[in-house]
Amino acid sequence: MKIHLTTLLFVLISNIAFAQESEKEILKKTEESSKTLSEKAIGWKSGGIFTLLANQSSFSNWLGGGQNSFAGNLGINYDFNYKKDNLTWDNKITAGYGLTKLSGQNIQKSDDRLQFNSIVGKKASGNWYYSLFFNFKSQLDSGFDLASGLKTSHFFSPAYFQFGPGMLWKKSDNLKVNFAPATSKLIVVDQQFTQFGTSFGVEQGKISRYEFGAAINGYYKFSPIENVTFENILNLYSNYLDKPQNVDIDYTLNINMKINKILSTNFAFQTLYDDNAFSGFQTRQTFGLGLNYAF
Repeated sequence: MKIHLTTLLFVLISNIAFAQESEKEILKKTEESSKTLSEKAIGWKSGGIFTLLANQSSFSNWLGGGQNSFAGNLGINYDFNYKKDNLTWDNKITAGYGLTKLSGQNIQKSDDRLQFNSIVGKKASGNWYYSLFFNFKSQLDSGFDLASGLKTSHFFSPAYFQFGPGMLWKKSDNLKVNFAPATSKLIVVDQQFTQFGTSFGVEQGKISRYEFGAAINGYYKFSPIENVTFENILNLYSNYLDKPQNVDIDYTLNINMKINKILSTNFAFQTLYDDNAFSGFQTRQTFGLGLNYAF
């Protein structure tokens, strides 16, 4: 009886061990399959976020001094990417519009951006792809000179177009750099802004300016800690035809500190250098509590 019981116990333990081992193998294969499917995922993947930022200051009998103010910013950041076999196609739309009202002063724009980036790549080797990119950049509303009050820009004026072939290094959707040594750039401006002189690099009396040069576009998004993301966007351009040493720079840093599904603290910083538009760095920054809606 002891022999039978021992044998039964041995068989039972062996079966449990075998079952556990089999379960481990199944889990391992499942994970590997999921990883493979993830790496070879095909079709469209899209997602975006809508953000509303608000800042408000109010003073009453405040001896230290101060000025009542209110500022609001709307932002949209939307990605729609496609992947199939050795083909990748990434698209990104960003738009922002903000207003600021200081006590005793007229409402002023604090942000006005509209941009579309698209890059298609066919795998060459490893993380490298043969690529073709297109970039469009403009604004949504009119701009005015604060000193004179004259209108200096409006929707689609100026409008910037860039396109050209190159090589894309893509580690993931969150880390990629595109090199385009043969890039065409077109700047379009309404003729009313070039009537009396040059505007955004477009000569007097004309409505467009063509440039040919090299472009580098980089994107890096990461989370140093939970619920905090850093998004870096860098665009560089050098015009072979006119002062190639004066490289146009457009860098944006977006920091999102998530509080819950709806609320977050957001910080945005952007710096521009384009000597055709302004002989120096232009900077923009916003910070505030945001209402977010993912779609």
